[in-house]
Amino acid sequence: MTKTPEIDELDLKILAILMKDAKTPFSEIAKRLYVSGGTVHVRMKKMEGMGVVKKHQILVDYEKLGYDIAAFIGIFLSSSSMYDIVAEKLSKIPEVVGVHYTTGNYSIFSKVICRDTNHLRTVLHEKIQSIEGIQRTETLISLEESTNRPIDLVQLEDLDL
Repeated sequence: MTKTPEIDELDLKILAILMKDAKTPFSEIAKRLYVSGGTVHVRMKKMEGMGVVKKHQILVDYEKLGYDIAAFIGIFLSSSSMYDIVAEKLSKIPEVVGVHYTTGNYSIFSKVICRDTNHLRTVLHEKIQSIEGIQRTETLISLEESTNRPIDLVQLEDLDL
């Protein structure tokens, strides 16, 4: 496994536990890994400082809040040099929750969350397709998300964690 030299096995175990359940207290992680709570705290601060840990996030069930449509938008740019400008504008649209610069058919692949198809149409026509540099879009509506998980950094089951 290629990794940053400053990241060791203990760091990976701490990350793996928190990626599985971000609400796990540092004291619980410390007990499971046979280190002090201070060690876990220091290691997390180090990884935040290195940019390994970017932010702490809560995973929300948008459907329960009335957002029933998740869609992926394949975006064709008029020129690949427009990526930075378009990505910046897309990031300012509240319904856009992901923007990826890609290879393949699309220049940008984006994920949006909307209340319903009318809301999606409005977001597409009035917000996304009006951005200068976007030539055209293709929309794929997600019918169901079966898996949404972090990568398994260490085999927690093998470690009895």
